[in-house]
Amino acid sequence: MEPSEGSGNRPVQWRADRRAADPVRMVAYEVLQAVTEEQAYSNLVLPVVIREAELQGRDAAFATNLTYGTLRWQGLLDAVIASASSRPLSEVDPHVLTLLRLGAFQMMFMRVPPHAAVAETVQLTRVVAGESRTKFVNAIMRRIGERSVDEWIALVSPDASIDPVAHLSVAQSHPQWVVRALQESLSAWRRNQGQPAATWMEVEDLLITNNEPADVTLAARPGRADAGEIARRYNADPGRYSPYAVTLGFGAPSELPEVRSGDVGVQDEGSQLVALALSRAQLSGPDRLWLDMAAGPGGKAALLAGIGAERGARLVASDRSEHRAFLVAQTLAGSPGDHVTVVADGREGPWSPGVFDRILLDAPCTGLGVIRRRPESRWRRSTADVAALAGLQRELLTSALSAVRVGGIVGYATCSPHLAETEIVVDDVCAGFPVERIDVRELLPEVSDLGAGPDLRLWPHIHGTDGMYLALLRRL
Repeated sequence: MEPSEGSGNRPVQWRADRRAADPVRMVAYEVLQAVTEEQAYSNLVLPVVIREAELQGRDAAFATNLTYGTLRWQGLLDAVIASASSRPLSEVDPHVLTLLRLGAFQMMFMRVPPHAAVAETVQLTRVVAGESRTKFVNAIMRRIGERSVDEWIALVSPDASIDPVAHLSVAQSHPQWVVRALQESLSAWRRNQGQPAATWMEVEDLLITNNEPADVTLAARPGRADAGEIARRYNADPGRYSPYAVTLGFGAPSELPEVRSGDVGVQDEGSQLVALALSRAQLSGPDRLWLDMAAGPGGKAALLAGIGAERGARLVASDRSEHRAFLVAQTLAGSPGDHVTVVADGREGPWSPGVFDRILLDAPCTGLGVIRRRPESRWRRSTADVAALAGLQRELLTSALSAVRVGGIVGYATCSPHLAETEIVVDDVCAGFPVERIDVRELLPEVSDLGAGPDLRLWPHIHGTDGMYLALLRRL
């Protein structure tokens, strides 16, 4: 019979005394609780908590892997915990569930001996949730340790031959609607090339890539830093595609003085390629005024500002959030050239119609293309978000096409491959405007396997970048 979880009168302490338990695991627990209870972003909270706990080197790396790994594999971990327990997860105290997820991840995916994973998880439970809950946690952890990862996946995931979506959802820890959306988008991309629909094996490759830590990529901002010099200085590798990219071999870019000064940014190559393609598109007539319509937090704006300054173009960067606009202004503070940041909703911007030569609309989206960098995002989004965002995306693209001059170019980008946020939005809006679709592939000869075009699609498992989409539209 399973021991009782117990109720106890001791309140759960979110920031319990780190000295009473392993400080590395305590850091991971605190971050996961912030993500769960406060809807915090792990990539923002984790560095702060690591710094507060004074973790360095291997300890900081262990805490990082433990935190992000637990978030990535939460779906599978919950299925395993539910199978090992006689009660539904809804009846397990949320703090205890976090502890079990941490313990199960260590046992299943990290090189932590089962006895150590059990002992450390029980001790952490004792500190943050009370003695009365330790028996419950101990029993569940020991049951999880009775099987290997493969054995657990075979036990808790549906048969792949009967329901491949449900199987991959559990086995690769993605919500079913995300698995289905990625399969549909991959299949559409393949069919556009005259190929069969994407196989479930390829879909699984994409999901596996989403569950792997992404490289730390830097962007040497034009007019402020040189990518080759940064690569030599830190014994790093040049980017594969972008002339501004540097792939860092370690995961603490905030320690670099060039990053702290803003001369270098942390930015995936896929995002850099979006800005690069827009800047490379041929334009007839004046090329003096550019707009980044939803610029926060400012990474693409910094690239555009530097590239534009080299040509004598001025950048206007806008964002409807005052906080995000402030971040953009900070990012652009050291950029060359004449640029300005404004707080404005792109649908009602304080600009006249037809005034801009180039516009980048990096539209708000579900972020399904950056799951590997934002592991908790897969559990926060739903199909309802897709519908709500698609309406906003249409309104913003309509506004962008109205704000660009005849002959000017609009770049519509998302960090989601979902068809409802990409081609469908562009096709619907362009039906009401005279536009020419530019073949993005011709602007990025550095990148291979871009499909049939004309729009750009980057895939994590194919290109090694975030999953980016870009359509370039010339107003006629």
